[in-house]
Amino acid sequence: MYMLGLGIILALLKYLEIGPVAGWSWWAVLVPFGLTLLWWAWADSTGYTKRKAMEKIEKRKQDRIDKNKDAMGMRPRKPR
Repeated sequence: MYMLGLGIILALLKYLEIGPVAGWSWWAVLVPFGLTLLWWAWADSTGYTKRKAMEKIEKRKQDRIDKNKDAMGMRPRKPR
């Protein structure tokens, strides 16, 4: 996401002709968009995106279980 944000900022600076970016080639300004596309393709093809989503769901589930156990007066289990 950082590369996408950088690409948007650079494209705006180039389009509005602000600062040293105004003198750069459009190819140099658009490189972050290509790198973002490569990152997304790699993350989806290797399962990185799905794995991170599952980890987030599992953490939320465990936090909810721990909160409920704490509310009932039971101590949550510590990870082994």
